[in-house]
Order: sequence, then C-alpha cells, then structure tokens
Amino acid sequence: MNTSSTRFLSLDVFRGMTLCFMIIVNTPGSGADAFAPLQHAAWHGFTPTDLVFPSFLFAVGNAMSFSMKRYIEMGNAAVLTKIFKRTLLIFLIGYLMYWFPFFNFDKGHFEFSPISHTRIFGVLQRIALCYCFASLMIHFLSKRSVIILSILFLVAYWIILLVFGDPLNPLSMTGNAGYYLDKLVLGADHMYHGEGKAFDPEGILSTLPAIVNVVVGYYAGKFIQQKGKGYDVISKMLLMGCLFIFIALCWNMVFPINKKLWSSPFVLITTGLDLVILSFLVYALEINDWNKGNWTRFFTILGKNPLPLYVLSETLVIFFYMFTVKGSSLYNWINTNIYQAIIPGAIGSLLFAISYMLICWLVGYLLDKKKIYIRV
Repeated sequence: MNTSSTRFLSLDVFRGMTLCFMIIVNTPGSGADAFAPLQHAAWHGFTPTDLVFPSFLFAVGNAMSFSMKRYIEMGNAAVLTKIFKRTLLIFLIGYLMYWFPFFNFDKGHFEFSPISHTRIFGVLQRIALCYCFASLMIHFLSKRSVIILSILFLVAYWIILLVFGDPLNPLSMTGNAGYYLDKLVLGADHMYHGEGKAFDPEGILSTLPAIVNVVVGYYAGKFIQQKGKGYDVISKMLLMGCLFIFIALCWNMVFPINKKLWSSPFVLITTGLDLVILSFLVYALEINDWNKGNWTRFFTILGKNPLPLYVLSETLVIFFYMFTVKGSSLYNWINTNIYQAIIPGAIGSLLFAISYMLICWLVGYLLDKKKIYIRV
C-alpha cells in the first residue's frame, strides 16, 4: 500500500480537537470558577485539562511523521537549517506573544514594557524545543536508539529531581531541581508568576521528558501511515496506550503524576491516553466512516491552521483585558453583564469559553475558505 501522499482524517481531527479544547480551557469566563475537569490539577494529580498541552505535543509528532519524509532526500546541512530555523521562529513567536502588547497603560500614559521582566519560556517555546530535539533524534539516530534515549530521558529526569532537589521535599513547587535551574539561569523576573510566585511549568529541565510526547506522537503517526487502516493497527496502538497508562499508574506510587513538573509518569499517562483516543478515531473515521454530515470538518478547520489560531486565541484575549467598559475590563464586563447575568456559575463560564473558541474557529473557517494555510 502506497501511503506517501495519504492523509488520515483521524490525525487531522485529533489535532483540531486538541486545539479546540486548549482554547476552551485557556479562556474560561470570569466571575465564577470553571468546572473542576476544566481546571488543571493544583499540584500532584490529573484532570482532563492536563491532557491538552501534551496532546498538542503528540500532534506535533504526528505532523512530523509526514513532513520528515522529505528530510531523507535532503543533505544534513539543509536538514539542520530547516530544523533550527523552524525552532527559532516558533520560539521567537512564543516569546513575543508573552511580551505583547509591549507597553503598559498606567495613569493615563503608555509605558514601554521592560524586557527585563518578560517571560522567556512558555507553551510555544516548549513546542519549539521539543520539536527541535525530537527531529534531531529521529533524523540522525536509529529507531532503537531513539527509544532507548527516550527511556533514559524519563528515568534521568526522575533521578535528577530526587538528587538535586530539596532533600526534604524534592517534588515541591519551590524545592524541585527544575525550579533551582530556572532561577539560576533565567532569573525570577523571567519566569512565570501565575502561581503567585516565580515558578515556570514550562521551564528548562522539564522540557527533557516533554520531548518524549513528541517522539511517541511521531511513531504513532508513522505506524498508521505504514500499516494502513486495519484492526491490527488500532489493536496494537490500544494495547500500547493501555501499557503506558498501567506503567504510569504504577510509577505514580513513587513519582506522582504532575503536569506542572511534567513528571515522567505524566508523560506516560498522557501519551497512553492519546494513543487510546487516536485508536478510537482511526476505528470511527478510517474503518467505519462515522462522518455523517461531515461533522469532522469543524475540527479539521482548526487543525489546518493550529499555530496561527493558537496565537490568535492568546493575543486576542489580551485586547479583551486592555479595553475597559465602565471601569472594568471588557473581558470581565462581558462575563459579568452577559454570561453570569444570564446563566451564573460554572455553566456561564463554560459558555463564554465556548463562545470565545467559536470566534477563533470563525477565523479558521475564513482562512480555510480562502485556502490560506499558515505554516512555520
């Protein structure tokens, strides 16, 4: 079976579903707490929301399984140039997105946002670095070497946290080795402060195990392309996913599942769940063609322009906070006077998040209609 030009609907839908859920959980309405499954675990533990970002990395790996076919025909210099150029561009977009809008409005006048207080690492930066290292590993090493190196990443990360963290509590927010490294290299002013203190959930050290999410996504996508759309494909992926989940739950007893630390069991449970979800999508869409009414187009529209639509979702909300209405930000005013006024509580918060996602989806629809697909 020649799959060199074959596109798999299941992979495209998986990517679109991931972006859809990512926008929803990133922009909950204000005025009420979101439903518990739509919030990240406070520290140790796992919620459906914790699956979103690692699934995005898994989807990056899926996309690589198509794009890296061309690397075989290119020289090493050209391959390295392409990988490093794409890494730098995605990293820079992520950095500028956190610095945006580059100024503060204080007491009636604008002040330039100092670069000395900008966050260096973040979501897109992690995607860039994981893409870079995974691409280099897959292109220059054998599959066996990549698998061994991935296992070493997970085990070594655990050992580093235990050896170099706080002897009394090496897995605490400000006592883990990753926190120490970020504070030493980046400085507190360049770290994330969303937890009320300097701590970056997308820091330097925790990028190491996150590379494995991309690697697993790559081999899952390649496996589907090579083996086609049969029951043996979904059964093997399903079994591998369940095995990963089982190992994660066992490992969790000594090394807790933790999204903010990106612990090794967290990598295994997320990649395991992604394999299970992808298996179901292959079964539903590729084998049984459960696509009456072409419902999958809603998600493929998002999946065709994932990077620009994610950047849009993160930057547009900044304008919602910048503009004020009657002394309140537009974001809070809309939630207080519309969503919370009509349906107060968590449901109102969810409806705002869905509405905001649909705005981003509409932009994706217009881009798709004009056949505009922005690649980096």
